[in-house]
Amino acid sequence: MTSTEANTADLLALSTPASPPMKNRKYSPIILEEQERNTFDVKKIAAKRLKKCCSCTPTKAKDFFVDFFPAIRWFPKYKWKEWILGDIMSGLIVGILLVPQSIAYSLLAGQEPIYGLYTSFFACIIYFLMGTSKHISVGIFGVLCLMIGQVVDRELQFAGFDIYDDSNSTGQAEMFNQSAGACGRSCFAIRVGSTLTFMAGVYQVAMGIFQVGFISVYLSDSLLSGFATGASFTILTSQVKYLLGISIPRAHGPGSLVQTWVHIFKNIHTTNICDLVTSLVCLLILVPLKEINECYKSKLKAPIPGELLVVVFATLVSHYGHLNAKFNSTIAGNIPTGFMAPTSPDWSLIPRVAADALPIAIIGFAITVSLSEMFAKKHGYTVRANQEMFAIGTCNIIPAFFHCFTTSAALAKTLVKESTGCRTQFSSIVTALVLLLVLLVIAPLFYSLQKCVLGVITIVNLRGALRKFLELPKMWKVSKVDTVIWFVTMLSSALISTELGLLIGVSFSVICVIARTQMPRATMLGHLEGTEIYEDLGRYKNLQNLSGVKIFRFEAPLYYANKESFKASLYKQVGVNPTLVIMAKKKAERKLIREMKQKVTVNACASMKIEATVQLSKQEFEFHTVIIDFSVIQFLDTAGIATVKEVYKDYKQIGIQILLSNCNALVIDSLRNGGYFENDSIHTLVFYSVHDAVMFASNVQQKNGDWEGSNLC
Repeated sequence: MTSTEANTADLLALSTPASPPMKNRKYSPIILEEQERNTFDVKKIAAKRLKKCCSCTPTKAKDFFVDFFPAIRWFPKYKWKEWILGDIMSGLIVGILLVPQSIAYSLLAGQEPIYGLYTSFFACIIYFLMGTSKHISVGIFGVLCLMIGQVVDRELQFAGFDIYDDSNSTGQAEMFNQSAGACGRSCFAIRVGSTLTFMAGVYQVAMGIFQVGFISVYLSDSLLSGFATGASFTILTSQVKYLLGISIPRAHGPGSLVQTWVHIFKNIHTTNICDLVTSLVCLLILVPLKEINECYKSKLKAPIPGELLVVVFATLVSHYGHLNAKFNSTIAGNIPTGFMAPTSPDWSLIPRVAADALPIAIIGFAITVSLSEMFAKKHGYTVRANQEMFAIGTCNIIPAFFHCFTTSAALAKTLVKESTGCRTQFSSIVTALVLLLVLLVIAPLFYSLQKCVLGVITIVNLRGALRKFLELPKMWKVSKVDTVIWFVTMLSSALISTELGLLIGVSFSVICVIARTQMPRATMLGHLEGTEIYEDLGRYKNLQNLSGVKIFRFEAPLYYANKESFKASLYKQVGVNPTLVIMAKKKAERKLIREMKQKVTVNACASMKIEATVQLSKQEFEFHTVIIDFSVIQFLDTAGIATVKEVYKDYKQIGIQILLSNCNALVIDSLRNGGYFENDSIHTLVFYSVHDAVMFASNVQQKNGDWEGSNLC
C-alpha cells in the first residue's frame, strides 16, 4: 500500500461518536422539488443565431478584423521599455538557431536549402499578425518535414525523376517534360511541397470555420509523444545516407524504415570517408554543446549556438580544403539571394496529394495548439484554439505561393524563445529580420557546406524525442494504458509508416477507452461505523457489511457495449443470479406438481400449481435489498435503461428490492423517459445518497416485521 492509500485508509478508519441504532431511527424521506424547465423554440433560436451571424455592422466588422489579426489589439499597447530587450534577445537567438536548422530540415523535406529559409521567414511574419500565443516559435518542424519528404519523393518517382539523384539538378525527365514543360527536379519538388502545404492550410482553415478543433482531443499527450519518437527513428534513418555520403533511394510505404536500412547496408561499401569523418567530428562537437546548454541553462544568459558554429566552421573547412573537388563530398551548392517570383500551387497535383495533406494538417494544428495552451497556462494568459487554427492555416496557405512548405510550432525553439526573455510575438519579427539578412546577403556563403553536416544537425535535434525512453518507467507507474498507447504508436510510426502510425495510434487509443468502459471495476461497498460513509470493501479496512442490504457500485457509463458486463458483475458480487433462481423455481414447481399428482385425486389437481408456487415462494436469502450506487454512471442509453428495468423486474420476482442512489439528473431523466417509474413512485426507487437508501430499506423491513434486531450502524 502506498503512502497516499495508507493516509486514505487512516482517514476512513477514523470514527465519530456512535449514532443511535438504525432500528430506533425514524426515516424521513428527502424530496427535492424540480425547477420548471424553459421550453426552447428551435426555429426561433436558429433564426436568431443565423441573423446574428449574417448581420454586418461597422462595429461587428471591426471586431471581426481585430480578432482575426490580434496584433492590431496588443501591439499599440506594447510596453517598449519593459519588453523590447527580452524580445530582441530571444528573436536574435532563435533566428541564429533557425538558420542552420532551416537549411538542414530542407533536406528532410526533399527541398533545396533556400526553401527552408523562405518557409521560416514567412511563418514568423504571419504568426506575428495572427497568433494568440506570446511565446511559441512557428517554423519548420521535423516530423512534418519527414511527411512532406515522403510525398515529394513519391511524386518525383512518379514523374520519372531519378530517385538516386540528390544533387541540385536542373535537368529534365522525359516523362515530366510531357506534362510540365521546362521544370527540373528541384522545381518539381517544391511544386509538390507547396501544393501539399496549400492543401494542409486549406484543411486547417476549414477546421477553423466549422470549429472542428475537437479533433485534437483524440491526440493525447502519450499518443503525440509516441508518434514523435517513432517518426524520429524514421528521420534518423533518412539522414544516415548523408552522414555516410552514399546514394540510396528513399523507401516508401509500409516498412520503409527497414527497407532503408537494407539499402544502407547494401551500399555501405561506397561510404565517402570524408563525409563520415566530418559527421563524426560534428557529432563530437554538437552533442557536448547541447548537453552544456541543457545542464547550465539556468546559468547561461543565452544558449551556445552550436549549430551555427559548426556550420560556419564546416563551411570554411570545406571551402578552403576543396573537399568537394578532392573527395567528391556532397555540398549544399548554390543558394540564391533574394526572393523568387510567387507562383500558384500546381492544381493538377491536388488530387494526388489531398489525402496526404490531411494528417499533416491535423498534426500541425495539434502540436501548435497543445504548445500554445501549455505556455499560456504557465504564464497566466489565454489562447483561442480556433484562432490558432486560422493562424497556422494561413501560415501554410499564403507561403505556399512563395515556394514554402508546411510549418507548425516547434517545442525546442519555443523553449529557447521562452528561456531567453521573450515577452510577445514581436520577437518573431526580429527572427524574421535575421532570416531576411541571410536571404539577401549571407545565403551564398553556404555554397561549400557539406550535406553531412546538415544531417548531423537534424539527428542531434532528435535527442529530445529519443529521450522519452528514459521516462517510460515513470509513465508505466503513472498509467500502464498510456504507456501501451505510447509503445503501439511509436512502433507503428517507425516500422509501418508515419501516416498509418498516427491512424493506428488514434484507433488504439479509442479502443482503449471503449475497453475501459466495457470492462470497468465493479465493487461492493461497506459501511464505516458511526458515519454516513460507504466505500469499497476490497480496498479499505474497518468497513462492515450491512445485514440484509448489499451495496453495488459500477464504475462506468451503462450502455449497449457493457450491459452484459454490468449484469454479470452485479450477479457475481451480490451472489444471487435472479434468472437462475427463477428457472430453478419453475423446474422445482413442475417436479413438485408431478409428485403431488401421484398422491392426490384428480379434483385437487386444479389447486396443485397454486399450492406449489406458495411453497417455493418462501425461499429466503441473506439480504432483502440491493442498492446500486450510480455515482460513477454518467449516462444511460436505451440498452442501459432496459438493463436496469430487467434487473429490477428479475430481483422483484424473487422478493428482493432494487434501489438506486446518487443518480445524476441526466440518468433520472433517462429512467423517467424509459418508463422505469411507471408502477412505483420515484421516491421509493431513487435516493440522493447511499445512506438515504439504506435508511429507507431498513425502515421498510421494520414495517414488514422482518427486522432481525441487528445494528446496521
